Amino acid sequence: MRDQTRYNAFLGPLLIKGEGGKAYARMLPERQHSNFSNAVHGGTLMGFIDISLFAGARIFGMLDPGPAVTLDLSFHFIAAGRTGEPLNAEMELLKETGRLMFLRGLATQGEDIIASFSGTIRKPSKK
Repeated sequence: MRDQTRYNAFLGPLLIKGEGGKAYARMLPERQHSNFSNAVHGGTLMGFIDISLFAGARIFGMLDPGPAVTLDLSFHFIAAGRTGEPLNAEMELLKETGRLMFLRGLATQGEDIIASFSGTIRKPSKK
């Protein structure tokens, strides 16, 4: 899903993996991802988490690439993110129904928790 003309390309390479019932995503925030305080911009964090939810859903084998949508995303900023240091999202699947997936997780850098989040994804209709 590498398309340099889409929003995802702005975040840079996204590494994903699954392990121990959890999904993990990682990006490396750079200067273009920062605000005037030289911290990772809140919009970058939220965009990364939104994309990570879909990556997590794919890792859990619950979603194929396609027109799924975010129904809601609850986000709690806890600390400022730093540029030049990997930003990680750790996610777990709480529940899956026929059309919905409920996930939650933490965004971290090293030992620091940067944010907590939860989100609901609506899967595409089967045709």
